[in-house]
Amino acid sequence: MAKRHQVIVVGGGPVGIALAVQLGLRGVSCALLETRTGMHNIPKGQNLTHRTLEHFHFMGIADELRAARVMAPNAAIGEITAYRDFTNPYWHAPAGRELVHDYYFQRNDRLPQYRMEMVLRDKMAKLPNVEARFGWTATRVEQDANGVRVTASLNGETEMFEADYVVGCDGGHSIVRQQIGIPRSGTDFDQLMVLVVFRSSELNEELGKRFPVKSIYRVMHPDLRGYWKFFGRVVGSDGFFFHAPVPADTTRDNFDFLALMQKATGFKFSCEFEHVGFWDLRVAVAERYRVGRALIAGDAAHSHPPYGGFGLNNGLEDATNLSWKLAARLEGWGGDKLLASYDAERRPIFEEVGEHFIARRIENDGKFYDRYSPERDRAEWERAWKTKETDVGDRALDYDPCYEASPVIAGPPGGVTRARGEHVFHARIGHHLVPQMLSSGRNVFEELGRGFTLFAFGVDDAAVAAFERAAKALGVPFKSVRDTYADGRMKYETRMILVRPDQFIAWAGDTAPADADALMRKVAGRD
Repeated sequence: MAKRHQVIVVGGGPVGIALAVQLGLRGVSCALLETRTGMHNIPKGQNLTHRTLEHFHFMGIADELRAARVMAPNAAIGEITAYRDFTNPYWHAPAGRELVHDYYFQRNDRLPQYRMEMVLRDKMAKLPNVEARFGWTATRVEQDANGVRVTASLNGETEMFEADYVVGCDGGHSIVRQQIGIPRSGTDFDQLMVLVVFRSSELNEELGKRFPVKSIYRVMHPDLRGYWKFFGRVVGSDGFFFHAPVPADTTRDNFDFLALMQKATGFKFSCEFEHVGFWDLRVAVAERYRVGRALIAGDAAHSHPPYGGFGLNNGLEDATNLSWKLAARLEGWGGDKLLASYDAERRPIFEEVGEHFIARRIENDGKFYDRYSPERDRAEWERAWKTKETDVGDRALDYDPCYEASPVIAGPPGGVTRARGEHVFHARIGHHLVPQMLSSGRNVFEELGRGFTLFAFGVDDAAVAAFERAAKALGVPFKSVRDTYADGRMKYETRMILVRPDQFIAWAGDTAPADADALMRKVAGRD
């Protein structure tokens, strides 16, 4: 007889494990199926945003994650961008995600994906309601009105798993996505890229002579048509990776990768190769994220080039968005509209990320280096090059995902769910809560409950009681936090803020709504 769980997670990379951990912490019974038994020690998914560290904080493993960092301590998270090669006089060290430190409860960090997976696996192993099956490959996904069935195999042995829901976190070639019939579309650049992982003390020494010590060193060349050649630090001071476009027929055996890297740097250095792999430069987004009781997340739902750290971070946001909604549905207080909102909230974000932050960036970089050249007009070039110094910081400030148009948010009229926005301190419906200190000395993030949390600043008890009664009647987990409307809390520019379990604002106002019951029904997906 098949063993029954509430949720089956197919795919045990960081997104799948993060989903299983968050579900497990909410008391949901899970089975996780992952083909791999060990780690792919390939340094992808390293650039972890402030928001991602917030996820790890709420999983209780932020400190463990930071302790797993392997990059040299003196290497700052940030990048150098050079024109043509690293010997060129035109380079800059633009500001980056440090510009948005104050808008998040955690600072960003950097470490290889396989180190993050180790931390996540350790956490998952401590959760008794999560059954991890490493080495097992899902081969068939079926569903009906009553649940799902996933057939998996290991060394010729076959087993069936049953659950209420299945989530495919199984990568770009997702078996779950294929079997539930969801197509993907997006921009294909028809460009093969190489990933080289290597060690070189000589490269580290040369970079130290020319630039501040940073985590990324990027080369922009007019011949690249907007594509990048870039080096990144991985382990210690001499561990690096390198990405660059290569001819379509390139293999591990017919190409001189050291010469390609030396052309990018502009100087000779020796190295010890550890890995050479390839990937296709394309943006792909699933046309929907759910079919019945089957859902997809992470690379199964969206994939893109490793430019800007958007892929893994968005996948982890998928897991956070989905975990509380699945738990609410299984606990009975969340309606089907709540689960349907996963697609409505998450898919538009990545559609804009893929096409605006990545595809358009490649296109605009190509146009820039075609238009401006120090060889043609040095004065014009230097004026234009100066404007590029804010590129990374501008993108960090511009990336502010929100769910204003969500069906389970009491959003503003004409609100749009989007990835681009403006970081501000005042509380906006559909946006991420900005941290702020309470008069108790604790941060609002330290007071958030497992369900909805209402912050009430200088309002009467009757306004809070209306929410408490509505939540109790619906069985919605709810916590209220009262404080004065003074000091930094006035930056919120509103006295009442209703925060969802994923730290996004569901409603805000100076007085209680006319119908608190209707509002709570809406945010629980039950209107």
